[in-house]
Amino acid sequence: MDKLSYLSNANSAYIDSLYQSYKVDPESIDFGWQKFFEGFDFGRGSEAGVVSAETPDHFLKEIKVLNLINGYRQRGHLFTKTNPVRERRSYFPGKELVTFGLDDSDLDTVFNAGVEVGLGSAKLKDILALVEQTYCQSIGVEYKYVRNPEKLKWFELRMETERNTPNFNIDTKKRILAKLNEAVVFENFLGTKFLGQKRFSLEGAEAVIPALDSVIQKGAELGIEEFVIGMAHRGRLNVLANIMHKTYKDIFSEFEGKGFDVNTPFGGDVKYHLGYSTDVKTDSGKSVHLSLCPNPSHLETVDSVVQGMVRSKIDFKYEGDYKRIAPILIHGDASLAGQGITYEVLQMAKLDGYRTGGSIHLVINNQVGFTTNYKDARSSTYCTDLAKVTLSPVFHVNGDDVEAIVYAINMAVEYRQKYHNDVFIDILCYRRYGHNEADEPKFTQPLLYKAIEKHANPREIYNQKLLEQGTVDANLAKEMEKDFRALLQERLNEAKEDQTYSAVHQIFGGSWKGLKLAKPGAISVPVNTKVPSKDMLTLSKAISTLPTDKKFFKKIEKLFDERRKMSDTKVFDWAMGELLAYGTLLQEGFRVRISGQDVERGTFSHRHAVLTLEDSEEEYIPLAQLNNESAKFEIYNSHLSEYGVLGFEYGYALANPMALVIWEAQFGDFVNGAQIVIDQFITSAETKWQRSNGLVMLLPHGFEGQGPEHSSGRIERFMEACADDNIQVVNCTTPANFFHVLRRQLKRDFRKPLVVFTPKSLLRSAQCVSKLEEFTDGKFNEVIDDAFVKAADVKRVLFCSGKVYYDLLEKQQADKRKDVAVVRLEQLYPMPYDQLEAIQSKYKKATEFVWVQEEPENMGAWPYISRKFRNSSFNFELISRKESSSTATGYAKQHIAQQLYIVASAFESAASPKDKKQVEAATKKVVNID
Repeated sequence: MDKLSYLSNANSAYIDSLYQSYKVDPESIDFGWQKFFEGFDFGRGSEAGVVSAETPDHFLKEIKVLNLINGYRQRGHLFTKTNPVRERRSYFPGKELVTFGLDDSDLDTVFNAGVEVGLGSAKLKDILALVEQTYCQSIGVEYKYVRNPEKLKWFELRMETERNTPNFNIDTKKRILAKLNEAVVFENFLGTKFLGQKRFSLEGAEAVIPALDSVIQKGAELGIEEFVIGMAHRGRLNVLANIMHKTYKDIFSEFEGKGFDVNTPFGGDVKYHLGYSTDVKTDSGKSVHLSLCPNPSHLETVDSVVQGMVRSKIDFKYEGDYKRIAPILIHGDASLAGQGITYEVLQMAKLDGYRTGGSIHLVINNQVGFTTNYKDARSSTYCTDLAKVTLSPVFHVNGDDVEAIVYAINMAVEYRQKYHNDVFIDILCYRRYGHNEADEPKFTQPLLYKAIEKHANPREIYNQKLLEQGTVDANLAKEMEKDFRALLQERLNEAKEDQTYSAVHQIFGGSWKGLKLAKPGAISVPVNTKVPSKDMLTLSKAISTLPTDKKFFKKIEKLFDERRKMSDTKVFDWAMGELLAYGTLLQEGFRVRISGQDVERGTFSHRHAVLTLEDSEEEYIPLAQLNNESAKFEIYNSHLSEYGVLGFEYGYALANPMALVIWEAQFGDFVNGAQIVIDQFITSAETKWQRSNGLVMLLPHGFEGQGPEHSSGRIERFMEACADDNIQVVNCTTPANFFHVLRRQLKRDFRKPLVVFTPKSLLRSAQCVSKLEEFTDGKFNEVIDDAFVKAADVKRVLFCSGKVYYDLLEKQQADKRKDVAVVRLEQLYPMPYDQLEAIQSKYKKATEFVWVQEEPENMGAWPYISRKFRNSSFNFELISRKESSSTATGYAKQHIAQQLYIVASAFESAASPKDKKQVEAATKKVVNID
């Protein structure tokens, strides 16, 4: 049996089962099938029976016509006229009649299958014309993998009723032409006035401008009040000018090189990376707020940031209503298919902690990545095949058919608003020039660019189409171009003459009202983060008392009993210090949001912020009992993503600076996977774009014999990025200090990212605790001096940070060493120089100052400290692991030996022979340490 016969027989069986259901209860099957079988029975008379071997040939052909209809619905997108400059690849089987067991002799035969496409009984040629026009012209649609029957029917009715053919009125057509004119003339003007300057032209894809305009117009009609846009550099200047309404004068001033001010720390960025925000009025009189996020050349990194911003605004501004705000992500074909962040972000789409009600994805598919041909850029058929992961429909549209683009966009926005799902619009276009305007594309795509050279731009094509329709006056496009070009020239003249333009635009409105950019040194000013004792004790009891009407695991009950007793002893461990920081902020009206892998329980089972009942899936969140309208506690276990989730939380904090927003790495070194977000946004955004952010990163860190992958949060990488007071890096050793540094984030009139290296083994250490008065009378201490020695007795001062302090303390106390002081540097950046100098002055008799760290010599804080304190009076010596290409050993015995060596060496000047023998014995058993 050949493939087509098999399909025909399989479908016959399926039709038979539907028919039997229809005979029992007509309402049990789809309305279209009801009508089909009504016609079938009518045609056969009242004695209609089952589908069988004796079934008339005509009925079997009815099935074949249905196969044809569904074949077009499923595979019609493969045979569209969507590529403006290339022949499409061939696919087999095709859409010929023979593919479906039909031929030309059937074209004039009437088939009741026409009911399925809304024609009623109709000739095959009319059915064929409908599906051909609907599915195989300038718009190709992938939607049949969507598993929801209601959504499938919505698409079929919406598309087949109108045959996916636009029918716009004259005003809409004129608006489309006007936006195309702006897009084309703007690029041409820049190209002639600023020869040789990079602009990453939109030429070849100018239809994106009327497409974006239509998203905003249609979205506003459907209730969207705000869009947040993320895109790479190609076409950004055009979007800034013709969608965001950034003034042409400002853009031209940037081309003229104006805006630099030697007196400001603002470093700026290239013009095609900048962001902008504005309010626009639509044709229907609606006001819509638009934000375009700044984005570096890591093309898709901004996707997650946009999603975080939108979710933040949904939560605090739009009261959970997804219909009032939407993200628009503009992709390139190569980056969408090639960069893993797109998958990480797409997998957030339906997760409770990250959903944004559906994103509108516009793909500028210019069929080349830098210089790479699309056939070398992906294995998938389409660059948008990722959409199938979340069952998101895809519209593939010819970039030269601007009306088809606007039509598809309108349908996509309707779908997003109705079903709150992602939707993709793949605009097949081309890139008129190379990667940038100075590039020669014929080096790598000679045949393609020969075709592009002869190809008219989308405005010329659309104008000619309107002229042939008799829709517009022959001179309209020329007048539009003349007027717009004159306007651009006028603004360029103004930009040349104006000497006052400044690139410094400090925008602190909306949710940032009352905040500002931090002045130099402001980050080091002490902040009052105290909480009254009564409030602390009341809160600690409240969040550690479980309801008696719910059944919890015995271990949980025991844990919470121990927490409750801390209120009596007035001594709190790390977990309680952390939870009390959140609770006090909630009580003061601040929102708290935490996400990351397994954060609800905590990787090391210390947090238990979310409790699952023993006999059900019900969850109980103690801190959520403090929620009110403005202050909510939210904590979400993320999917297994660092890059995407960190970008999301950065965006969330960017949109709502009055919330404590935290991302926690499961292990500190997992942050490696999110390095792009750290480098391009967290550490540099304020210098590049004047965008502050108060995001907190918690990175478990400490050498405890867990191997190279679970030891280091890579302190050195953060330290090497520190400058201009851009971030805060701390390595706290007490619950109270952690408590105060978290509260400090929201107690200042500016925001700075905070990186916290958090402990692992110390979470259960009897030493790592804080007394009540350290919370109620204390503050965040950048440096903690030794409380166990007298300054006059000290000969050597050990400076350290983090967990190693407790190893040194244990040795100091065991040996009763009064001649060695152990000082903790809790804040690594900004470095508290004044406090360190005060420590040095205090220990006047000390002749040795030593930096002790667990990390190898080329890692940890030492590379930064050695650089910043070179030629200083400290003249630090170093005790650490030897330099290494790996963060830590994977052998437990070697780890123990190395740790013994570090601790013993720190006290080596008077170490006992016994100590030395222990270290020597241990080191002989493992690899040499030196």
